[in-house]
Amino acid sequence: MTLQRTLLAALGFIGVLGATSCAINPATGTPDFVFMSEDSEISKGKEIHQQIIASTPVYQDPALNAYVNEVGQRLAKVGDRPELTYTFTIIDSPDINAFALPGGYIYINRGLIGYLSNEAQLAAVLAHEIAHVTARHTVRQDAARKGAGAVSVATVITTGSMVVADAADLWTGAAVSGYGRDMELEADSFGAQYLYRAHYDPEAMIDVISILKDQERYARYRAKEAGKKQQSYHGVFSTHPRNDQRLQEVIATAGTLPEDADKQLNTDIFRQKTNGLVVGINYDMALPGQENRYIHAKLGFTFVHPEGWAVENQRSALAVKPADAHTQLTLGIAMLKVPMEPSAYLRDELNIGLLTQSEPLNQFGLVGHMGVVSAKESQPATRVAVLFQGNRAYNFSGVITKDEDDDNFKKIISTFQPAKAPPKGASKHLRYVKANANTTYQALSDHGRLGQHGPDQLRLLNGDYPRGEPTPGEWIKIVE
Repeated sequence: MTLQRTLLAALGFIGVLGATSCAINPATGTPDFVFMSEDSEISKGKEIHQQIIASTPVYQDPALNAYVNEVGQRLAKVGDRPELTYTFTIIDSPDINAFALPGGYIYINRGLIGYLSNEAQLAAVLAHEIAHVTARHTVRQDAARKGAGAVSVATVITTGSMVVADAADLWTGAAVSGYGRDMELEADSFGAQYLYRAHYDPEAMIDVISILKDQERYARYRAKEAGKKQQSYHGVFSTHPRNDQRLQEVIATAGTLPEDADKQLNTDIFRQKTNGLVVGINYDMALPGQENRYIHAKLGFTFVHPEGWAVENQRSALAVKPADAHTQLTLGIAMLKVPMEPSAYLRDELNIGLLTQSEPLNQFGLVGHMGVVSAKESQPATRVAVLFQGNRAYNFSGVITKDEDDDNFKKIISTFQPAKAPPKGASKHLRYVKANANTTYQALSDHGRLGQHGPDQLRLLNGDYPRGEPTPGEWIKIVE
């Protein structure tokens, strides 16, 4: 290494160190070396939250949303960062998940709520996610990622060896990757404390893990049956067994409520709030941009266009254009004669030459390519793209007459996806009934026409998987 390169590397490393700040973690009480101030953390969370709300369906049930927010705010008040403004959102998805963004943004999927049995279990999920925020896990991961680069630069300075630097990258990458498990366990530790402070039994955390482990077991069975890769809930719920000793210990340290204490489960109110919850696919979900969504029922595709734009169905193409018609994005359809790469299709089939902003596309099960044909003499630049669906090629072309045109074109292209007209009244809902001596999950599945796997799905909803049956006199969940 030359002296000049060594000095440049040293200056770069010093710059990295200078950008780092030391702050006391509000949950752990120990110093954190981070690259993000609290104001930046909140700002970043807000920015991503706005993107999520603009692109992801939110469950349209005001009463249930208010209930989740009420439980969440109760926990946030007894957390380690009560001064933050917390936002709790139900994502309209059947997937079993929950997650948190920096700055106090908490999300829980509709699909996860359906498998919970009482308010304490709902609180356990929210407390776990709140703990990710209070312990600044996202910020610490950000610092760890950047710190990996700093360690690598430092190694080059002290050893002059890029081989050692590469080894340092691998080591720090592994450390950052493995850090997640410790953070998840830490989130359960603090989450259990918040449950205790809010007078929920911390053992509700174990109950949730048991519920989700049953889901994981069932998902593994179905995935193996279908020859697909299993998906599971993130974090400690997928990395620890039910009887994990470390998990039991951190939850026990939260505290044990006295025997005569009001260990709030609030099962009745939870049942009232979740009665009617959509189960599975929500065919009536309100999609972001629905008012500006075009659906071609015959050809089976949809996209979102900018507000004020209209779609004109021409003889051989669709034209999407603004009210003043100063430009338009044309959508044509062709059949692929032979398999080829999307970029090759643009070049060879459409005779499009060199592209700027050239990039591959992979969205909603479609593959494609997109770019800009540069302006030439009096000809303005043109945004072009192709998306493949089977042997069908969707071709996009729009003349960029002003800067915002291209942003609008990209919005249309990026939201293009296959679509089928949903069958009316097809959404299924969660209902509660009292079991009697003759109630079986098989009979309930047959009545609800839930199909081959219906009995197992009902067992999972009611915490009776894999072989349990309803107890006469108890409230159970059915799907209809």
